[in-house]
Amino acid sequence: MTQSIATVAVVVSDYDEAIAWYTGALGFELLEDSPRGEGKRWVRVAPRGAGATALLLARAADDHQRTRVGDQTGGRVGFFLETDDFARDHAAMRARGVRFVEAPRQEDYGTVAVFEDLYGNRWDLLEMRR
Repeated sequence: MTQSIATVAVVVSDYDEAIAWYTGALGFELLEDSPRGEGKRWVRVAPRGAGATALLLARAADDHQRTRVGDQTGGRVGFFLETDDFARDHAAMRARGVRFVEAPRQEDYGTVAVFEDLYGNRWDLLEMRR
């Protein structure tokens, strides 16, 4: 049996705002944006060449879900964007306005720096040591 994680939901305030940030600031591609009725949409984005794994940009539907926008993991890093060229992507992301909350650092496993998405969710930009 083969299984994989295909999609991970990120709760957002607004579909179009989130699409613009993920495709603009991070350079992701918009894979799908399909209406689902009652103002809902199925919006998937992913890094170019990511294969099957994508983010579902899920607009908060009620007050409880709105409290989770930007705090899906309680303030810890919850998302990991792996790259084959940390310096290239770090520079490009900074140039596009991505806010890094720390300077790049070397760890036993590779080079890493934490950044925040437009809502404040924390991500690692990570180049693994091979």
